[in-house]
Amino acid sequence: MESIHVVCKRKNDTSLRVARDLIERFGRDLDVYVDEEAARALHWEKEFELEHVGQGARVIVVLGGDGTLLSVARQLQGNNVPILGVNLGGLGFLTEITVEELPGMIGSILKGIYTVSRRMMLAVTVRRRDEEIYTISALNDAVITKDALARIIDIETYVDNEYLTTYRADGLILSTPTGSTGYSLAAGGPILHPGLEHVIVTPICPHTLTNRPIILAEDASIKAVLASRDERVILTLDGQIGFPLEFGDEVIVRRSEYRVNLIKSGTKGYFEVLRTKLKWGER
Repeated sequence: MESIHVVCKRKNDTSLRVARDLIERFGRDLDVYVDEEAARALHWEKEFELEHVGQGARVIVVLGGDGTLLSVARQLQGNNVPILGVNLGGLGFLTEITVEELPGMIGSILKGIYTVSRRMMLAVTVRRRDEEIYTISALNDAVITKDALARIIDIETYVDNEYLTTYRADGLILSTPTGSTGYSLAAGGPILHPGLEHVIVTPICPHTLTNRPIILAEDASIKAVLASRDERVILTLDGQIGFPLEFGDEVIVRRSEYRVNLIKSGTKGYFEVLRTKLKWGER
């Protein structure tokens, strides 16, 4: 019997209700496994730990928002099982399927009738005194930013070991095309189609106004070195995981070997989602 994995938004009653509906509708024909926290709330015996999401499953169903999907994407580590993102509120950039569309989409997936959008990820490494101390993948972005009370920080930046510039700014965003509609866009960065595989470098409130966002080649390697002392600086991944940086730390970012396969909506295209989310054409 084929299995699906269902990941619910934490402490969200709507996601639990939809998960229960999936169990009742498909539980006789499929092994429906639910993440362990939601399984306890539902009193459902078929559960999995989040770090094992997708293992042995035909599809992962994410019930929540873009943030829930981002956390799942980081756990896959090269597992190419497709993700079906279901948005429980407003339309999401990543979770573009509605609850009403969900049963029909699962039926189509089980018949092999679906298309995916392959999304690049970032491979992020922190090196301190020539030692790699932290490694992680991110689907949206890696952000170096100062504490709320810290002064402006200096970030020496290199591309393929060639010196680019030293940004004096509130921080620096290194983004994928998927993440181009997130923090990078709010900081003045461009929108890139998610089918591309470039890295966007966007300074946050730069002291020099001529420091503008840059789109780099898909195989570029970026090194950002924290050149400020006595400041509290954090590396944040996908807006969800934080890692404290010290003076002299090197953050190396490049295209990851991993990809994430997002199942595309059968009723909405990327540009419709973009137009709707950004309210283009409204007055």
